[in-house]
Amino acid sequence: MFIINHRKIFIGISGLLVALAIFSMSYFGLNFGIDFVGGSLLEIKYGNERPSPADLQSIIESVGIGSSLIQPVGELGYSIKVRDITDAEKNSLLVAFGEGVEEVGFNSVGPSVGAELVKKSIISFILVALGIILWVAYSFRKVSKPVSSWKYGITAILALVHDVTITAGVFAVLSHFMHTDIDTLFVVAILTVLGLSVSDTIVIFDRIRENVRNKQSKTFEENVGESIIQTYPRSLLTSITTILALISLIIFGPASTKILAITLTVGMVVGTYSSIFLASPLLIIFKNLQKK
Repeated sequence: MFIINHRKIFIGISGLLVALAIFSMSYFGLNFGIDFVGGSLLEIKYGNERPSPADLQSIIESVGIGSSLIQPVGELGYSIKVRDITDAEKNSLLVAFGEGVEEVGFNSVGPSVGAELVKKSIISFILVALGIILWVAYSFRKVSKPVSSWKYGITAILALVHDVTITAGVFAVLSHFMHTDIDTLFVVAILTVLGLSVSDTIVIFDRIRENVRNKQSKTFEENVGESIIQTYPRSLLTSITTILALISLIIFGPASTKILAITLTVGMVVGTYSSIFLASPLLIIFKNLQKK
């Protein structure tokens, strides 16, 4: 009953974290990669010593490509993000870089493709949210007292919004200091966080449903508190094992998956917190409001 008795504190902590996340996204901004805004990404590697980013920028401007975003990769490489360029412009750029430069990778996305990807990403989030509400409302259709079944779905969505907002806020800070962009891997990470978070939440909600049915002599607050006590060890153990695997990927995995692993780790931590300390207390808030 500790969580239920102190639910205002935990809900307040969640509200503070969401506010900080919104501030970080407003202050640092979210840097969208070429997957969303279009452009070309060229990754090169020097055989010996690489020039400074300023010298590289001068070479790029001399070719007539214009401004660019240059990020170091490893000890000898660079990742160069520029406007959408043709193969001929790319070859001219490689020649201008001089001998001993190896093309590691090249990816080009037009603005129309990026806009289509943004549209599909938004539609995916909306469909996932609607699907969760409908599925939870249907699963809990026989539990109408003291909280309506559809409010379980709304509560789950509020917890997911909480998880996504905080995860995006942390990513905004990371992208600023680590010079990374939002790409399709970020969308994959967010959708994965949604699935894992709602899974934990549903486990607790399902136990609440069973306790409400079988222990009608107890108050709703007591049933919720007992349900959390019965399920939180499972949620914590499941999350910890997943987080340990993600941490190993952060430490030992390739650079291309590092941001994905960090995003998933943050989402797992936040999702576990919201399932235990936010979603269930929100049900009691709904119950009290419904009673009034």
